[in-house]
Amino acid sequence: MNELNATVKNIIFDLGGVLLDIDPDLSIEAFRKLGMPDLIKPGGWGYHHEVFLNMEQGLLSDDEFRNGIRALLPRPVSSELIDEAWCAMIIDFPLQKVQLLQKLQADYRLYLFSNTNSIHITCFHQLFREKFNFSLSDLFVKDYYSSEIGLRKPSLESFGFVLNDAGLLPAETLFIDDSGKNIEGAQQAGMQTVHFTPGMELSAIFGNGFSHQ
Repeated sequence: MNELNATVKNIIFDLGGVLLDIDPDLSIEAFRKLGMPDLIKPGGWGYHHEVFLNMEQGLLSDDEFRNGIRALLPRPVSSELIDEAWCAMIIDFPLQKVQLLQKLQADYRLYLFSNTNSIHITCFHQLFREKFNFSLSDLFVKDYYSSEIGLRKPSLESFGFVLNDAGLLPAETLFIDDSGKNIEGAQQAGMQTVHFTPGMELSAIFGNGFSHQ
């Protein structure tokens, strides 16, 4: 495995779309089947209703989120069905990406920073442990979630919180995300970046060095 830019000592990974395979359209379709109109934009993380955004910022409890969803539905729906629809987008953790992180742990301090919510956190942590028999958190020095820190990417404040809490120098930190807006926010915070786009192989970033995006 070739070295990255020699200044890089820390790597912050996004989760969904980078390490975790997701398909938001599956949740959109699941909510449609429950009678909900199109509140989530396909192909991105733009929300038409504040219940989703507030959940991702940690402003709602799980039950408050579920009740907020129920208020948008034409008929009563169980908490289990709401959670299933919300988590339908979560697909799988590819083995080769987990193995890559394990290799990178020898040379870099690894962190996770995801815009997500408590229901998804429970779901993907359970998925990971059932598949690999250890905790997702074991791959990182620390994992950060928007709903737990009360801040979302791409705000400069969110990146500042993570950098300060972890004690990282921005110039020594590489940030990898599939969102162009998040990449712009990380660059404003002074980090080196790689915009992970469709068709890219994560291993190629580390096998051939990386280029700034």
